[in-house]
Amino acid sequence: MSGGLLIAGTTSDAGKSVVTAGICRWLVRQGVKVAPFKAQNMSLNSFVTREGAEIGRAQAMQAQAARVEPTALMNPVLLKPGSDRSSQVVLMGRPVGEMSARGFFGTSGPAGEPLPGAGAPGERLRGGRQEALLGTVLDCLAQLRGTYDAVICEGAGSPAEINLRRTDIVNMGVARNAGLPVLVVGDIDRGGVFASFFGTVALLSPEDQALVAGFLVNKFRGDVGLLEPGLDMLHGLTGRRTYGVLPFQHGLGIDEEDGLRVSLRGAVRESTVSSPVGADILRVAVCAVPLMSNFTDVDALAAEPGVVVRFVDRAEELADADLVIVPGTRGTVKALAWLRERGLADAIARRAAEGRPVLGICGGYQLLGQHIEDEVESRAGRVDGLGLLPVRVRFAREKTLTRPVGEALGEQVEGYEIHHGVAEVTGGEAFISDDRGHGLDGCRVGSVWGTHWHGSLESDGFRRAFLREVAASAGRRFVPAADTSFAALREEQLDRLGDLIEEHADTDALWRLIESGAPQGLPFIPPGAPA
Repeated sequence: MSGGLLIAGTTSDAGKSVVTAGICRWLVRQGVKVAPFKAQNMSLNSFVTREGAEIGRAQAMQAQAARVEPTALMNPVLLKPGSDRSSQVVLMGRPVGEMSARGFFGTSGPAGEPLPGAGAPGERLRGGRQEALLGTVLDCLAQLRGTYDAVICEGAGSPAEINLRRTDIVNMGVARNAGLPVLVVGDIDRGGVFASFFGTVALLSPEDQALVAGFLVNKFRGDVGLLEPGLDMLHGLTGRRTYGVLPFQHGLGIDEEDGLRVSLRGAVRESTVSSPVGADILRVAVCAVPLMSNFTDVDALAAEPGVVVRFVDRAEELADADLVIVPGTRGTVKALAWLRERGLADAIARRAAEGRPVLGICGGYQLLGQHIEDEVESRAGRVDGLGLLPVRVRFAREKTLTRPVGEALGEQVEGYEIHHGVAEVTGGEAFISDDRGHGLDGCRVGSVWGTHWHGSLESDGFRRAFLREVAASAGRRFVPAADTSFAALREEQLDRLGDLIEEHADTDALWRLIESGAPQGLPFIPPGAPA
């Protein structure tokens, strides 16, 4: 087998990420050497590869589904929003600067700032910077296709975003240049899926339409027999078949991309809370700070029997919490202001004074400190923190991207770091140390902890030890389960995705599509792309 496929969607959040992961898991179970790929990702939920490159967590999850090590080749362009109009551009796993949406997509404007890594060194690019990255994207895809039997690509948003088609490097721009067949996923749970399927094809140029092989219905509830007449009519209208109808299932939204809003659809957060091992449950409140990043850090907590995790944005919601978590954020100074405006800062300070547990992760750790000097992210200069930890933070222009290993609370802990802030710890005790007891990261004062390490709670022994400390400080008779394996739970979820594809998609037809490309002679659906 040698081939590829691009999974597009009628909308954002149609299910492209999980379908891509499901196809990867199905293929690898058939003995196919497969890799995921997403040319350009907009997400605050990111991951660090072993070579120290930052990519979207969705692509890291898809690599796990494919049972391969994630690399920067799988997500060459990552956009990390800092506001509604600007993002940090991460190219081949390294940040290359901030850019406005207008400047990146090139809707207008004269020559702009140099974008390192695009074209000749220091070259000033006219029009869209995105367009200039197409060569890098196609080179990465070609390298993957030269290494793997199949590459399953994920699109972004909708391929019918006609205002962006000229500079598209993630949907039909990739499909056209690489000759990939396209499968369009639609979320029927939202309604209007037939109109969305038809309209998506009808707004593409004849050349783009020729690559759209058909459709995949996602999140269907009920009797498929009631849907079949509509699928037959859709085939008659477009000349394109439907490759499967995936049923609605809870708990499949793992490692989602959208960090601009709180999502409660993550796999473990949506699972039924198991009965506690001890007499009490533990309630965890996660502050839903602006530009929240890596909100999946709390998934491992919610996987524990008897742990209830919820996101909050009001001070009164902290009252019954046994643990408050201030998560990572792309806007540390902005998050500080938000906490103060909503009274959450005062509520967290009162908790700390009473000896009640608080955990800050990455940006959340930074704002628990004494002050922040930021001339990089917010450019706000010196800003007072919450003063709960003896830590001073200075933002460096170089971003820290590492995959460290250490010890905490007598257990091994692994994580990954993604931050500009450099912490100077002036007191307390180190939270995470090396095997000689020398401090590696973080700080602890009483029941207030802080760490830069994302993903640390996925280390089972450390998570259990931490929860025992939290329970003791909170006065709860909570006992962590002795056998919860977060890695095993994640594998079970990925197998469920593979099962969805295997049981509810036409896998023989998918196999032919991946191996041989889009069927010949697909009809053109007017009006096509506007001139």
